[in-house]
Amino acid sequence: MLSPLLTGIGLHAIGAGCASLCYVPQKKVTGWSWQTFWLAQAAVCWLLLPILVAFITIPELMTVIREAPDAAKLNSFLLGMAYGVGGTAFGIAIRYVGFSLTYAISVGISCVLGTLLPPIMAGTFKDQMALDGANIIILGILAGVIGIAACGIAGRLKEKYINKNNPGIKSAFNARIGIPLCLLSGILSAVYGISLAQGQPIAEVAAKYGAGDYQGNVIYIFSNTGAFVTTAIYCIYLHIKNKTFGEYRKVPGFSKSPLALYFLMAVLTGTLWYSQFFFYGLGHVNLENYQFTSWAIHMVMLVIFSTFTGIAFKEWHNAGSPAKKVLILSLAILLLSVFLLTYGNYLGGQAAAH
Repeated sequence: MLSPLLTGIGLHAIGAGCASLCYVPQKKVTGWSWQTFWLAQAAVCWLLLPILVAFITIPELMTVIREAPDAAKLNSFLLGMAYGVGGTAFGIAIRYVGFSLTYAISVGISCVLGTLLPPIMAGTFKDQMALDGANIIILGILAGVIGIAACGIAGRLKEKYINKNNPGIKSAFNARIGIPLCLLSGILSAVYGISLAQGQPIAEVAAKYGAGDYQGNVIYIFSNTGAFVTTAIYCIYLHIKNKTFGEYRKVPGFSKSPLALYFLMAVLTGTLWYSQFFFYGLGHVNLENYQFTSWAIHMVMLVIFSTFTGIAFKEWHNAGSPAKKVLILSLAILLLSVFLLTYGNYLGGQAAAH
């Protein structure tokens, strides 16, 4: 039972690593307005790749879609639309509070709600909690929340240190705008986990036709396109308001337009973001009895990797010693959370084997 479990954890780690890097290319796109880049990458992540990958990995795709329950398709799509709002808020929040703090707050909320709400809504939570290892898993989720909160505290200490010791430097950090966006993003990002749970009957039809571990890819046709709809509406509104549609043809302020580079960065961002969904689905299938813990494992790993991304990009370079110490502590707690979640899953698997 250990091999599928470790495979599942490893696949979640790959997906989380991709997600932690997906906003990095945006740093190279300084001439485009936010809405231009965001719509370009969203078209890749939430529209093109979900359809393309499903066609490649799901046998008899059109038959699967026809036979899948209409309620599952509709619920997954509508909940995906809500996630699109959260994903947009997430992208804006990074501009105001950085990688580390955005991931800490948003993912912390999403970790709890996205993990516990699906089995509660399905009426299976009590049965899940009766399985071996359930208490360890709850401890793992709790440790994850504490670790994520510690990341947030470290971010607050960083803000105070920068404001106190660099009075002549105008920081882009703005908690009054960024924190509410993080809260909104966290709540609506959790909805995406519910969207995937609601779309599970679609995946079960795909499995019947031989999709195997790739069965979850069919859900993204509905959940991700729902996210694209709300994202496109907001970005098009901003384009009309700010008259920025022309940026897709020429980058303002550049005599030699880096247009091809900008589109390449958008494609890279969208591909990295979609990759987390792809590997999430593969990891989810391998967790077997405790599949509902997939969201918590994925979210905790996402914070770990995103924190290291923030460190690599020197977001914590001038944060001060107290903030760095709390950050190290938070990473240790998050690693403990991953261990507890893994061990709880292992105990459940062992019990099922006997």
